[in-house]
Amino acid sequence: MGKYDPLETFLQGQHGDRVSVKFSEVERVLGFKLPASKQYPAWWSNNPSNNPMTKTWLRAGYMTEQVDTAAERLVFRRTQPLKGGSAGATPRSGGFPGYGAMKGTVRLTRGVDLSAPADPEWASVFE
Repeated sequence: MGKYDPLETFLQGQHGDRVSVKFSEVERVLGFKLPASKQYPAWWSNNPSNNPMTKTWLRAGYMTEQVDTAAERLVFRRTQPLKGGSAGATPRSGGFPGYGAMKGTVRLTRGVDLSAPADPEWASVFE
């Protein structure tokens, strides 16, 4: 178990699309103080190579936004639907949430050439 895993568990237990927290609340969840670099907005970036804690909130299906280092507050925004939610599709990590939502719903009849014009005479309307 990694030292930032309690944050992942905390975020996964949230039901809203946005979770507003103070840095002190994050520290309470983790059970230890955040490093001094918490004062820099870049530390809260969503770049997975930024720091180990970033990977934790990304894995939980959240991204940071509205980071206010002076007030020591930030908002985690959900990027993946809740498990068992109505979306029914799990997006690729870091991708568009709707990606793959229609997977398996479109069926093609055998022998249909999708590259052939559907109505070859359509251009005659404009002549």
